[in-house]
Amino acid sequence: MATKLWDKGIEPDRMIEEYTVGNDRELDMRLAKYDVEGSKAHIRMLESIGLLTGEELKTLLGGLDRIADMIERGEFSIEEDVEDIHSQVELMLTRELGDVGKKIHSGRSRNDQILVDIKLFMRDEIRAIARSVEAVFDKLITCSDRYKDVLMPGYTHLQIAMPSSFGLWFGAYAETFVDDLQLLAAAYRIADQNPLGSAAGYGSSFPLDRTMTTRLLGFADLHYNAVAAQMSRGKTERATAYAVASIASTLGRFAMDVCLFMSQNFGFISLPPEFTTGSSIMPHKQNPDVFEVMRGKCNRLQSVPNEISLLTTNLPTGYHRDLQLLKDIIFPATEELKRSLAMCDFMLDHIKVRTDILDDSKYDTLFTVEDVNRMTLSGVPFREAYRSIGLAVKEGTYKPTRELHHTHEGSIGNLCNDKIRLKMRKVMSQFGE
Repeated sequence: MATKLWDKGIEPDRMIEEYTVGNDRELDMRLAKYDVEGSKAHIRMLESIGLLTGEELKTLLGGLDRIADMIERGEFSIEEDVEDIHSQVELMLTRELGDVGKKIHSGRSRNDQILVDIKLFMRDEIRAIARSVEAVFDKLITCSDRYKDVLMPGYTHLQIAMPSSFGLWFGAYAETFVDDLQLLAAAYRIADQNPLGSAAGYGSSFPLDRTMTTRLLGFADLHYNAVAAQMSRGKTERATAYAVASIASTLGRFAMDVCLFMSQNFGFISLPPEFTTGSSIMPHKQNPDVFEVMRGKCNRLQSVPNEISLLTTNLPTGYHRDLQLLKDIIFPATEELKRSLAMCDFMLDHIKVRTDILDDSKYDTLFTVEDVNRMTLSGVPFREAYRSIGLAVKEGTYKPTRELHHTHEGSIGNLCNDKIRLKMRKVMSQFGE
């Protein structure tokens, strides 16, 4: 059986070990390359302060490079009797290099080791989510430009309200994603801080050069206070979870609109038959299952911040094993969000919009506000104009002019998509790429 990093000559009960380790081996596979990356920075720092010789550093870097190559080729695994990724990497180095492999852990604890792995992983994961959102944004803005002159009903209380357009509808979701990315950028800034060197949460008597490892790992800043560094476990995941939930909220709402607008009672948009599903007994059905599943997945993702909050609430200062469970919450969540965004990106290429919706007389009253405003601009007091049009609607004599004169920023006639694109470019610049 492999020796554990914390081994003191006492073997834990097998049942205890299985319960406490859980599915860490499987989850830690996603951290493998980051554990190697963090270890490389750490041993370079150890050599700079005299805890490793130049030859030992070269030997260890060679061993870590070989492990990194195995990870890249998909040949790396965490052995069944090995507790986690940190133990596996050190075990492999020790098997290959002997005692020099045991020196890699000087000046650090598994506490700051997992912290730096998580920070590096979350930093990359956040960037990947941002790119996925940007791809959907680009499709939405393209659709907004393409259909800017195609009118559709606007609703309040699910009652027809005022004229809208597909340009306005697609563009609304595009700009809302920009706001979501502001939250994601905040999470990125929290993740982009180096915890390495905080050890078990109280620093080390070794003269560690934490500024050096910050530079080597490409972090923007350092978690200076060693206790604060340990307290960031859960904080990074929670901030990311709030951003994930915000993005999921926007995506789920769009999915709901698609489901609603595809129904025959609306009939505003459609998908090719091969992008819908059927019924086992109703031969006419073309169901929007993709967007229904997307809506459901996005609703589930909005529970993730609460799950993390409940897990981390009222924990006292210092590391606690509860925090291990964070991986099982945030890892699947980020992966699910990326999958749903990719599916939306794909489906947007195939949505067809109906161009003659407002030709139906049932939408005539959409134009009442336009006609009230037209009368007001001609000199009729607003309340008189409102009353006049309202009376015509009540008596069934209202005939809309169907003229639209929307020119202000963000209206049907002035979508400002160029400004929205600029907002997206600015927020994407915050992700360090």
